[in-house]
Amino acid sequence: ASSLSSSSLSSSSLSSSSSPAHFQFDRVFGPQSGQDEVFGAVSELVQSALDGFHVCLFSYGQTGAGKTHTMQGGSTIGTRGIVPRAVEKILLEAAKLESQDWKYTMEASFLEIYNNQLRDLLIQDGPFIPDASAIKHDPNGGHTMVVGVTRAPVHDLEGASELVVKASKNRAVHSTAMNASSSRSHCVFMLYIHGEHPPTETQLQGCLCLVDLAGSERLDRSKAEEQRKKEACAINQSLSALGDVFQALSKKSSHVPYRNSKLTYLLQPCLGGHGKTLMIVNVNPEPASASESLCSLRFAAKVSGCETNAKGGAKRHVISGGKGGGGGGGGS
Repeated sequence: ASSLSSSSLSSSSLSSSSSPAHFQFDRVFGPQSGQDEVFGAVSELVQSALDGFHVCLFSYGQTGAGKTHTMQGGSTIGTRGIVPRAVEKILLEAAKLESQDWKYTMEASFLEIYNNQLRDLLIQDGPFIPDASAIKHDPNGGHTMVVGVTRAPVHDLEGASELVVKASKNRAVHSTAMNASSSRSHCVFMLYIHGEHPPTETQLQGCLCLVDLAGSERLDRSKAEEQRKKEACAINQSLSALGDVFQALSKKSSHVPYRNSKLTYLLQPCLGGHGKTLMIVNVNPEPASASESLCSLRFAAKVSGCETNAKGGAKRHVISGGKGGGGGGGGS
């Protein structure tokens, strides 16, 4: 028998018939925690995208552990996930900064990485992007471009919510033995933020990446066959590539294998450049999932001790016009 428990706000333990395993994290949320509590813990990080930072937040864990619920949530106000709450937070803070002469424009992209191929989720039945070099990073620290992916203007929460609904409908989802609605791709929401402060001729570019990873999957439990099996193998390979990147960063390796997968290459500016990254690990408390939960917790422990800002720490992307400072309203 096995059991998973959170003994405090920052520790978690998994007990089995062999020996208990204890872990320390920045924060632990139990089954009773609501969506508002979870977002409250990450809202300051989200807001810092307004200040010109590259910010990435992603959910990791086995299939069926609740990652999509955490990131996108339900249809009611109280069950909304991180994505709609983050957009609302950004829009509200940007409106407040208008009184300080800041002007913001925003665009959003929604894409999926399916079998290591990119696809625009804002286009119904959109084709996979054939360009192997579609991901274009700005060497000066600006926005990452994905050739062939829609960048839709974001003016208000209603418009942003419509984008989320459209993307959710277009995402690859199928049934397996472990999850009746299993996501078969990684889903990436990218909010491009451009701020201008005319009095100081200051401009900034921030980016918020919210990633709902496909769940790690054991074929003996998911019973995946044929196409589902191919999907599971691609998912596990890309998650393994993500683990390799974190391992290289933690060891301060001279070479970090970002290009081993589309996922890690897309997130490179946040993971190893000058961005800010936070990972939420979802675990299933049922005894049958103890082995997968232990693997997820061990992976989380490795990531928790990893300094991802390999080049010296998070930095804002700000272009100053030379008329004095101009700071946005994001958190530190």
